[in-house]
Amino acid sequence: MISSVRGRVLTVGLDHVVVEVGGVGMLTHTTPAVATSVRTGQEAQLATSLVVREDSLTLYGFSTPAERDLFEQVQTVSGVGPRLALAMLAVHDPNALQGAIGSGDLVALTKIPGIGKKSAERIVLELRDKVGVPDGTGGASVTATSAPRGDVQVSEALVGLGWSVKQADDAVAKVTDAAPEVTEVAQLLRLALRELGR
Repeated sequence: MISSVRGRVLTVGLDHVVVEVGGVGMLTHTTPAVATSVRTGQEAQLATSLVVREDSLTLYGFSTPAERDLFEQVQTVSGVGPRLALAMLAVHDPNALQGAIGSGDLVALTKIPGIGKKSAERIVLELRDKVGVPDGTGGASVTATSAPRGDVQVSEALVGLGWSVKQADDAVAKVTDAAPEVTEVAQLLRLALRELGR
């Protein structure tokens, strides 16, 4: 099992990074918040989870081991796979997700694409006593620096999470009109997800 990777960042996408480890580029799927916290050419260390399927080996990367553990824990619920688990951490930071599960906040959980009321109830039922209490320290260990406004990136991420192109573009337009001072991609994405959850 690959539990972490450390090396020079070769490329950064909105939902993945490629980290060079021993001369090999490791494609690591991440949340937008994690992707925006690393920089091409700089060294990064990510806690990772390797998902093994018959036809693929897929690596997922996180800022902290606790975030990785939460990603793996939510997958113990029937019907929650790695893609949905990653979407959960893209919509809510780890503390907010733990809080939503621990308090039975179905509204917060149903804001995640792919999770309806029944799925949210099942997640709360199966994990409420296992997730523990959020530690209040926040998710990412690296603070993301401001980047040029990434409206297109945010729209693409929303489409990847399950919304239509029109829904994604409309949400991004509303957020950019309401908060023109926000330029960080991860923050734009969170605001757009909040808008879509209304």
